[in-house]
Amino acid sequence: MAESEVGPRRLFVTGGTGYLGGAVLPALVARGHSVRALVRPGSEKKVPAGCEAVPGNALDAGFFAGLVAPADTLLHLVGVSHPAPWKADQFRAVDLASALASVAAAREAAVGHLVYLSVAQPAPVMRSYVAVRGECEAAIRAAGLTATCMRPWYVLGPGHRWAYALAPFYALAERLPATRDTARRLGLVTLEQMVAALVRAVENPPAPGTVRVVEVEDIRAASGEPGLS
Repeated sequence: MAESEVGPRRLFVTGGTGYLGGAVLPALVARGHSVRALVRPGSEKKVPAGCEAVPGNALDAGFFAGLVAPADTLLHLVGVSHPAPWKADQFRAVDLASALASVAAAREAAVGHLVYLSVAQPAPVMRSYVAVRGECEAAIRAAGLTATCMRPWYVLGPGHRWAYALAPFYALAERLPATRDTARRLGLVTLEQMVAALVRAVENPPAPGTVRVVEVEDIRAASGEPGLS
């Protein structure tokens, strides 16, 4: 990821009270960025300290597009919690609808940089989940936005630790030529690595009019921490 010198960013965040939002928003505030987070009415107290809560509906751009300015960065973190194959309808109702709303809002507000939490792809499992995230990325490109698509597979952290048991299998798969590329693309990252990668993406936008894709290996590298394998 190319480095650039930028001052403090003004962020508008959707999904800021979730698993990743609860970790990355304090990190952004600590680095001097201004953060406003869209939340469901009644959930204002869930926003981390130092952030401004903005009540609204993340599934409908008409509810929040006019609230995005004066943000220069829109960070989209909305998604169904604990994705599973049987949640296909939820992926379309929540993940797709919210991403399309954020794309529309970013265009209307002339936001300079959209950071979108996508997922590693292609993948042989979780096909409905991956397909929806692929649709969202396609919508971002079609809109002509300057954007960064973050592509983790599974983010390890509090309440999300079961996948540590798979680390030995990943280590083996990364050493076998037949499975190496897939294992690296669908590798595990820690919450700390993901937060560092998101902060780095926010602080280093891509060239205007381009869509940058940040894969698992780049996410791991952003924090300077070694991989799990």
